[in-house]
Amino acid sequence: MDLRKIVVIVEDVEAARTALKWALSNLMRYGDLITLLHVFPSTRSKSSSKVRHRRLKGYQLALTFKDICITFPNTKVEIIVTEGDQEGRKIAAMVREIGASVLVVGLHNHSFLYKMAMGEDDLARIFNCKVLAIKQATTSTEESQKTKNVELIAAAMDSSTNLDFSQIEIAKLQAPEIPPQKIPYRICPDPSAIIWRSKKSRRRWTL
Repeated sequence: MDLRKIVVIVEDVEAARTALKWALSNLMRYGDLITLLHVFPSTRSKSSSKVRHRRLKGYQLALTFKDICITFPNTKVEIIVTEGDQEGRKIAAMVREIGASVLVVGLHNHSFLYKMAMGEDDLARIFNCKVLAIKQATTSTEESQKTKNVELIAAAMDSSTNLDFSQIEIAKLQAPEIPPQKIPYRICPDPSAIIWRSKKSRRRWTL
Protein backbone atom coordinates (compact mmCIF):
# COMPACT_ATOMS: atom_id res chain seq x y z
CA MET A 1 0.00 0.00 0.00
CA ASP A 2 1.46 3.33 -1.08
CA LEU A 3 2.11 6.03 1.48
CA ARG A 4 -0.29 8.94 1.08
CA LYS A 5 0.44 12.49 2.14
CA ILE A 6 -2.69 14.18 3.42
CA VAL A 7 -2.39 17.94 3.88
CA VAL A 8 -4.86 19.58 6.25
CA ILE A 9 -5.04 23.38 6.34
CA VAL A 10 -4.74 24.78 9.87
CA GLU A 11 -6.93 27.80 10.53
CA ASP A 12 -8.36 29.20 13.73
CA VAL A 13 -11.93 28.33 12.74
CA GLU A 14 -14.14 25.44 13.80
CA ALA A 15 -14.57 24.33 10.19
CA ALA A 16 -10.84 23.52 9.97
CA ARG A 17 -10.96 21.41 13.13
CA THR A 18 -14.02 19.60 11.85
CA ALA A 19 -12.23 18.92 8.56
CA LEU A 20 -9.27 17.39 10.42
CA LYS A 21 -11.51 15.16 12.52
CA TRP A 22 -13.35 14.03 9.40
CA ALA A 23 -10.09 13.22 7.62
CA LEU A 24 -8.81 11.22 10.58
CA SER A 25 -12.06 9.26 10.87
CA ASN A 26 -12.89 8.69 7.21
CA LEU A 27 -9.82 9.24 5.04
CA MET A 28 -6.67 8.24 6.86
CA ARG A 29 -5.22 4.76 6.38
CA TYR A 30 -2.46 3.02 8.28
CA GLY A 31 0.90 4.46 7.24
CA ASP A 32 -0.48 7.74 5.85
CA LEU A 33 1.21 11.00 6.81
CA ILE A 34 -0.88 13.95 8.03
CA THR A 35 0.73 17.30 7.29
CA LEU A 36 -0.72 20.20 9.27
CA LEU A 37 -0.06 23.27 7.13
CA HIS A 38 -0.52 26.78 8.48
CA VAL A 39 0.26 29.91 6.47
CA PHE A 40 0.33 33.06 8.59
CA PRO A 41 -0.18 36.43 6.87
CA SER A 42 2.81 38.39 5.67
CA THR A 43 3.58 41.70 7.32
CA ARG A 44 5.03 44.85 5.79
CA SER A 45 6.99 45.49 8.94
CA LYS A 46 10.69 44.73 8.75
CA SER A 47 10.72 43.80 12.42
CA SER A 48 11.84 40.21 12.79
CA SER A 49 10.22 40.02 16.21
CA LYS A 50 6.74 40.45 14.68
CA VAL A 51 7.42 37.67 12.21
CA ARG A 52 8.66 35.38 14.99
CA HIS A 53 5.57 36.21 17.06
CA ARG A 54 3.24 35.30 14.18
CA ARG A 55 5.19 32.14 13.45
CA LEU A 56 5.07 31.11 17.12
CA LYS A 57 1.35 31.84 17.28
CA GLY A 58 0.76 29.75 14.17
CA TYR A 59 2.83 26.88 15.55
CA GLN A 60 0.89 26.93 18.82
CA LEU A 61 -2.34 26.78 16.82
CA ALA A 62 -1.00 23.83 14.85
CA LEU A 63 -0.13 22.06 18.10
CA THR A 64 -3.80 22.15 19.11
CA PHE A 65 -4.58 20.38 15.82
CA LYS A 66 -1.85 17.85 16.57
CA ASP A 67 -3.52 17.14 19.92
CA ILE A 68 -6.60 16.08 17.95
CA CYS A 69 -4.46 13.70 15.89
CA ILE A 70 -2.99 12.11 19.01
CA THR A 71 -6.42 10.81 19.96
CA PHE A 72 -6.24 8.58 16.88
CA PRO A 73 -3.73 5.72 17.29
CA ASN A 74 -0.81 5.18 14.89
CA THR A 75 -1.12 8.65 13.37
CA LYS A 76 1.99 10.15 11.77
CA VAL A 77 1.92 13.93 11.95
CA GLU A 78 4.18 16.74 10.80
CA ILE A 79 3.70 20.49 11.19
CA ILE A 80 4.66 23.13 8.65
CA VAL A 81 4.25 26.81 9.52
CA THR A 82 5.25 29.39 6.93
CA GLU A 83 4.59 32.98 5.90
CA GLY A 84 2.57 33.88 2.82
CA ASP A 85 -0.47 35.46 1.26
CA GLN A 86 -4.05 34.72 2.29
CA GLU A 87 -5.34 34.17 -1.25
CA GLY A 88 -4.08 30.59 -1.44
CA ARG A 89 -1.03 30.98 -3.69
CA LYS A 90 1.40 30.08 -0.91
CA ILE A 91 -0.76 27.15 0.17
CA ALA A 92 -0.85 25.84 -3.40
CA ALA A 93 2.92 26.15 -3.69
CA MET A 94 3.44 24.25 -0.44
CA VAL A 95 0.97 21.53 -1.44
CA ARG A 96 2.90 20.97 -4.67
CA GLU A 97 6.23 20.99 -2.84
CA ILE A 98 4.99 18.44 -0.30
CA GLY A 99 3.68 16.22 -3.08
CA ALA A 100 0.30 15.83 -1.42
CA SER A 101 -2.11 13.11 -2.42
CA VAL A 102 -5.10 14.87 -0.86
CA LEU A 103 -5.73 18.42 0.36
CA VAL A 104 -8.37 18.77 3.09
CA VAL A 105 -9.86 22.20 3.71
CA GLY A 106 -12.51 23.34 6.16
CA LEU A 107 -14.93 25.38 4.04
CA HIS A 108 -16.12 28.65 5.61
CA ASN A 109 -17.15 32.13 4.48
CA HIS A 110 -13.59 33.43 4.13
CA SER A 111 -12.01 30.28 2.74
CA PHE A 112 -9.12 30.82 0.33
CA LEU A 113 -10.80 28.41 -2.10
CA TYR A 114 -13.42 31.05 -2.81
CA LYS A 115 -10.71 33.62 -3.52
CA MET A 116 -8.80 31.28 -5.82
CA ALA A 117 -11.94 30.38 -7.75
CA MET A 118 -12.46 34.08 -8.41
CA GLY A 119 -9.05 34.64 -9.95
CA GLU A 120 -7.82 31.31 -11.35
CA ASP A 121 -9.01 29.46 -14.44
CA ASP A 122 -7.04 26.23 -13.95
CA LEU A 123 -7.07 25.14 -10.31
CA ALA A 124 -5.91 21.63 -11.24
CA ARG A 125 -2.54 23.00 -12.29
CA ILE A 126 -2.31 24.88 -9.00
CA PHE A 127 -2.90 22.00 -6.56
CA ASN A 128 -2.18 18.89 -8.61
CA CYS A 129 -4.02 16.66 -6.11
CA LYS A 130 -7.47 15.71 -4.89
CA VAL A 131 -9.19 18.48 -2.92
CA LEU A 132 -11.80 17.77 -0.25
CA ALA A 133 -13.68 20.79 1.08
CA ILE A 134 -15.41 19.81 4.32
CA LYS A 135 -18.48 21.92 4.94
CA GLN A 136 -20.31 22.10 8.25
CA ALA A 137 -24.07 22.26 8.55
CA THR A 138 -25.42 25.77 7.92
CA THR A 139 -28.59 27.57 8.87
CA SER A 140 -31.20 28.40 6.26
CA THR A 141 -30.32 32.12 6.34
CA GLU A 142 -26.67 31.41 5.51
CA GLU A 143 -27.33 28.69 2.96
CA SER A 144 -28.39 30.86 0.02
CA GLN A 145 -25.23 32.99 -0.05
CA LYS A 146 -22.92 30.04 0.54
CA THR A 147 -24.59 28.00 -2.17
CA LYS A 148 -23.74 30.68 -4.74
CA ASN A 149 -20.08 30.59 -3.66
CA VAL A 150 -19.95 26.81 -3.74
CA GLU A 151 -21.45 26.71 -7.23
CA LEU A 152 -18.77 29.14 -8.37
CA ILE A 153 -15.98 26.91 -7.06
CA ALA A 154 -17.55 23.77 -8.47
CA ALA A 155 -17.90 25.37 -11.90
CA ALA A 156 -14.28 26.50 -11.90
CA MET A 157 -12.99 23.10 -10.86
CA ASP A 158 -15.23 21.09 -13.13
CA SER A 159 -13.75 22.92 -16.10
CA SER A 160 -10.54 20.99 -15.50
CA THR A 161 -10.24 17.24 -15.93
CA ASN A 162 -7.17 16.77 -13.74
CA LEU A 163 -8.52 17.90 -10.38
CA ASP A 164 -10.80 15.75 -8.30
CA PHE A 165 -12.79 18.17 -6.16
CA SER A 166 -15.44 17.12 -3.70
CA GLN A 167 -17.51 19.12 -1.29
CA ILE A 168 -18.67 17.07 1.66
CA GLU A 169 -21.60 18.10 3.81
CA ILE A 170 -20.88 16.97 7.36
CA ALA A 171 -24.55 16.98 8.35
CA LYS A 172 -25.30 14.28 5.77
CA LEU A 173 -22.58 11.94 7.00
CA GLN A 174 -24.52 10.34 9.82
CA ALA A 175 -24.33 6.61 10.21
CA PRO A 176 -27.68 4.98 10.95
CA GLU A 177 -28.17 3.68 14.43
CA ILE A 178 -27.73 -0.07 14.57
CA PRO A 179 -29.97 -1.73 17.17
CA PRO A 180 -28.24 -4.17 19.48
CA GLN A 181 -28.34 -7.75 18.29
CA LYS A 182 -31.07 -9.78 19.93
CA ILE A 183 -30.09 -13.12 21.36
CA PRO A 184 -32.86 -15.65 20.75
CA TYR A 185 -33.97 -17.58 23.78
CA ARG A 186 -37.16 -19.12 25.05
CA ILE A 187 -38.73 -17.35 27.95
CA CYS A 188 -40.96 -20.24 28.88
CA PRO A 189 -40.02 -23.72 27.62
CA ASP A 190 -42.64 -26.13 26.46
CA PRO A 191 -44.27 -27.53 29.63
CA SER A 192 -44.49 -30.99 28.06
CA ALA A 193 -40.71 -31.05 27.79
CA ILE A 194 -40.28 -30.69 31.53
CA ILE A 195 -40.16 -33.87 33.54
CA TRP A 196 -40.66 -33.49 37.20
CA ARG A 197 -39.16 -36.13 39.43
CA SER A 198 -39.32 -36.34 43.08
CA LYS A 199 -37.72 -39.08 45.05
CA LYS A 200 -38.27 -39.69 48.64
CA SER A 201 -35.07 -40.01 50.43
CA ARG A 202 -34.54 -43.36 52.03
CA ARG A 203 -32.79 -43.28 55.31
CA ARG A 204 -31.53 -46.36 57.05
CA TRP A 205 -31.80 -46.35 60.76
CA THR A 206 -29.21 -48.28 62.60
CA LEU A 207 -29.50 -49.29 66.18
